[in-house]
Amino acid sequence: MNFTTNSRQFHKALAPWVFLPLFISALTGLFYRILKDLLGYSREEVHWLMSLHEGEWLGDNGELIYVILNSLGLIWMLITGCLILSRKFSFAKKVTKGESKG
Repeated sequence: MNFTTNSRQFHKALAPWVFLPLFISALTGLFYRILKDLLGYSREEVHWLMSLHEGEWLGDNGELIYVILNSLGLIWMLITGCLILSRKFSFAKKVTKGESKG
């Protein structure tokens, strides 16, 4: 078993745990910017979105843990996803090179 195979297994195992926090962060960050910058809402009117985005509702220690774990989860998913993708493309090139012309 090589590193890429292990990466795929770890990626698959971690994905369900990081999906919801990353999805919430992406949506709340997006809507915060749209409402504040494009639609003219004040910072106070849309602060609840930033509270969700940063995990403020978990308290000071919880917010720090949430942000750190969310960041590490995203970095891990990006690295393992790129490894999986690069293996897929390198495999496709090997198959293409090995095909016969006739």
